[in-house]
Amino acid sequence: MVKPSTVWTEVGILAESAGREITCDTLFDGHIHCCQHRNGYRFSVDTVLVAQFSCPDVGARVLDLGCGSGVIGLIMSYRWAQKLDRMSCLELQPQLAELARHNASRNGFADLMTVENGDYCQVLDHFPAESFDQVVCNPPFFPVSNGRPSQNREAFVARHQVYGGLREIAAAAASVCRHRGRVTMVYPAQGLVALITALTDQQLIPKRLQHVYSYPHPANPARLVLVEAVKNGGESLTVLPPLYINERAGGPYTPEMQCLYDAGSLESVPL
Repeated sequence: MVKPSTVWTEVGILAESAGREITCDTLFDGHIHCCQHRNGYRFSVDTVLVAQFSCPDVGARVLDLGCGSGVIGLIMSYRWAQKLDRMSCLELQPQLAELARHNASRNGFADLMTVENGDYCQVLDHFPAESFDQVVCNPPFFPVSNGRPSQNREAFVARHQVYGGLREIAAAAASVCRHRGRVTMVYPAQGLVALITALTDQQLIPKRLQHVYSYPHPANPARLVLVEAVKNGGESLTVLPPLYINERAGGPYTPEMQCLYDAGSLESVPL
């Protein structure tokens, strides 16, 4: 579970967040602390899902494209610190990149997890071509026409395709992913065709796919889809059993979902 622990107004430590109220929330029974703007972009269940769908190989060099406050990097560094060679992150918004760096340092991952401030459409300005074994991304879900940017600019940019959509993200991921490297993404299930099209156009061939449902019900459509693609991979695809978030509408997490919030390392994620 995610538990809020502290709220304060940042006045000096984080220059980009000066004067903004920040919460410090915890994951994994308090083992991970994540600072977020109280009124800004905040991570949700899709971030937790894609981070733990992305189990790395030993010695993996991993990049999180559009990292927000760094939660994917924090989760992967916590779960698989002994496997990772390095955890790199790229974030467009300077105030979120600064939070991600702060979170990496606060949790003791400063030597493993690094954060660059920049646009994923110019990812090669920050990282060499084909330099990562795995690229992870929780991309903006919504077109710019869906929402009002004046309400919360930080959250709007994080959730809407202001600076590029799936095609641009897939191209960025392909450019820094090595041959036979992996790209993992989470996306609304209704956008699965667009996601697969964007990936395959860049020779990122889906190899694992899992639908995520809010709770079991015959009339309940899938809410999210998790996809792992391999650069220049073959055509066989494994469709995993569905994952249910809650046991019933308004009910507790399923055991499979609760496992993703439990403390400890995960050698085999039940996804």
